Amino acid sequence: MRTDNQPVYMIGVAARLCGVHPQTLRQYERLGLVAPSRAGAKNRLYSEADILRVRRIQRLTQEMGVNLAGVELILKLLEDMEEIRIDLEKQVGDYIRDAEQRIQEILGPSTTPAIRDETLLPVPNLKVKRVDL
Repeated sequence: MRTDNQPVYMIGVAARLCGVHPQTLRQYERLGLVAPSRAGAKNRLYSEADILRVRRIQRLTQEMGVNLAGVELILKLLEDMEEIRIDLEKQVGDYIRDAEQRIQEILGPSTTPAIRDETLLPVPNLKVKRVDL
C-alpha cells in the first residue's frame, strides 16, 4: 500500500498531473516551495503529497494572485497551524484522560451502580478544522 509521502512520480509525470511545465517544478524546488526526493544524482521523484502541494501553489498564484514569496509565507503558516492543531488535539485528549482518572480516584470504589459506557467528565467532541487552500 502506497502512502501520500512515498515518492513515485518522475518530473514529467508530476508536471502532467499538476498541469505545469517541468521547468516550473524545478523553479519551485529552487525556491524551496517543494522538495522532491532524489533517485540518484539527477532524477527527482514526487509523492502524492508533493503533487497536492504544487496544485495548492498553482491555486494560490493563478486563482488568488499571490506571488511566490507570499506563497512561501502562506505555506509556512499553514504548516505551523497544522502542527498547532495536532498539538491542541493531543493536549485536550491528555487533559480529558487525566481528568477522568482524577474523578475515578476521588470517587473510589463505589457501591452505587453506574453506567460504564459513559465518561465521568462529559466533554464535547472537539475537533479543530483543517484549513485547505
